[in-house]
Amino acid sequence: MKNKILSNFKNVWVAGHNGMVGSAIVRNLEENNINVLKVDKNLLDLRDQAKVDKWFAKNKPDLIFLAAAKVGGILANKERPAEFISDNILIQSNIINCSFKYGVNKLVFLGSSCIYPVSENLLKESDLMNGKLEETNIAYAVAKIAGIEMCRSFNNQYNCNYISVLPCNLYGPNDNFSNDDSHVIPGLIRKIYEAKKENENECSIWGSGKPLREFLYVDDLATGLIFLADKYDSPEPINIGSGEEYSIKEIALKISDIVGYKGNLAFDENYPDGVMRKILNSEKINKLGWKPESNLDKNLQKTFDWFVNNKNLK
Repeated sequence: MKNKILSNFKNVWVAGHNGMVGSAIVRNLEENNINVLKVDKNLLDLRDQAKVDKWFAKNKPDLIFLAAAKVGGILANKERPAEFISDNILIQSNIINCSFKYGVNKLVFLGSSCIYPVSENLLKESDLMNGKLEETNIAYAVAKIAGIEMCRSFNNQYNCNYISVLPCNLYGPNDNFSNDDSHVIPGLIRKIYEAKKENENECSIWGSGKPLREFLYVDDLATGLIFLADKYDSPEPINIGSGEEYSIKEIALKISDIVGYKGNLAFDENYPDGVMRKILNSEKINKLGWKPESNLDKNLQKTFDWFVNNKNLK
């Protein structure tokens, strides 16, 4: 990745640069001496069309990584669906429309594996919109599907180069570890860490622990997104995953070992599991020449270390 990546682009904007994904992209780009455009959300509300248009007119990005999004776990999606659909549609629409208006050469749109229909089979790109969505995150999924279709429509009608990338479950530094909005791995890290800190004999984990999930370390995702920005120009979405799946219980046990928690993990089946299996078919990106450098145990340790050193809990 150190050899003249993205040499065709001068102004690279990472939208959502303070988030887990955006910050990983920025780290990778800056390690490769690429100048990155960044703007904090308190200075630019991406939901505001007029302000986004004004920012584009001034800064003129020619490559965009659209990593800005309203995200959260099962509970947040259940309690605040209006925000998840409206905020994401506004962010996506404003950036994609301005990309067309101001002649952006390429846009990398970040989707999500949660937009796939419920299935226990390997999820292929051709499965999109061919079945029922998982009920706990329909609003978010519909917003992301709209973003993918918007990119595809601009490509087909105006010959733009806007690609859509669908990652599996992500984790890593700068994740959200709050009790209300976190995803699987950061939520488990916080729960188990606090159980140890409070000397609790038992730590309650939401759900049965049986669902199988595929996890990708966020720095691996960043290298994949940059690889695709260089190598992939199709209007059709493309998956990106680790190819490995673990049960929630297996992940919880690994985190217990890392944290040093000796108590009992109690799985509370009063809380929803979501889909029982979700793993992507990443054959398309693998054939292009990209595979992750994932090491789950090592990367869980890195994520826990970051959490301990950067706790700002809500």
